[in-house]
Amino acid sequence: MKVGAVSPQNSLFRTYSQLSSGKRINSAKDDAAGFAIASRMRMQETGYKVGTDNAGMAIGASNVAEGALGGMSDYLQRIRELAVRSMNGINSDADKQVYQKEIDQLKQGIEGLARNTSFNEQKLLDGSMADMAVATSPSGGGMHIQMENSTLEALGIADLDVTSKDFSLDSIDKALDMVSERRSSLGASTNALQHTQNFNNSAAINQLSSRSRLEDLDFPKAIAKKKQDEVFGQYRMAMLRRQMDEKRKSAAALF
Repeated sequence: MKVGAVSPQNSLFRTYSQLSSGKRINSAKDDAAGFAIASRMRMQETGYKVGTDNAGMAIGASNVAEGALGGMSDYLQRIRELAVRSMNGINSDADKQVYQKEIDQLKQGIEGLARNTSFNEQKLLDGSMADMAVATSPSGGGMHIQMENSTLEALGIADLDVTSKDFSLDSIDKALDMVSERRSSLGASTNALQHTQNFNNSAAINQLSSRSRLEDLDFPKAIAKKKQDEVFGQYRMAMLRRQMDEKRKSAAALF
């Protein structure tokens, strides 16, 4: 047998292994180059799937943050309503104090949302996560989502007081604009992440399809090869038996 040639037994064993696994390539010895290419494809495919999962988690975090900002917007709308009421000239100083008392409670609600809104034990709106990196690609890259500081101090309404003589609605309106912009930004990020999920799913399917064409077994061809190897094996055994018979006859003739 030539060096490097595959014996009928080994060929038949390989064919049986391929038929049992359904794969043409089960190890590097089956096809070294194909094995390396398939491994890289599998790595890319896994990366796309993980990127899809990461994007899904980021969408969840964005939805939580956007919901909290929606609550802040409601609080701010009520604060503005009370502030406008307090600006009516018919109100006494005592009336303004009543309005301010409710406004202070609403401000506490805003601060509570900013300090306590979290996802996976990560604070989202207190300024500790200003830039959330999302690994959506197989290489670990991706996009960044801005999680702006939304505390009373950051919104500019920590010292809001309708009883003050120089009070104006400007700070409330600015805070409302800031919250609206942040909600819009999160909405845009969520849309981008959903598009990324769709792309990753499609890319993973294409990678799997390409890898399958490279790795998967051609069953009709493999079965034909199995039958061929079996016939060769039977022929080889027959020839070995014939050679042994001839040797025995030759040995018997010497006596």
